[in-house]
Amino acid sequence: MIVSLVYQVARKLLSVPAVLLRRDAAKDAELLVLQHENAVLRRQLCPCREPHPCW
Repeated sequence: MIVSLVYQVARKLLSVPAVLLRRDAAKDAELLVLQHENAVLRRQLCPCREPHPCW
């Protein structure tokens, strides 16, 4: 139990510098991927042929 807690805390602490040191290009690429995934999921949710959303 304690080992698991220490492991989780260490992962959180080590992930903070990774996010802060990430380059802007990597952030932009991640945003593009997330926007694409969002568009794909919306198309699966609403398979209508109209250009506007179904909701």
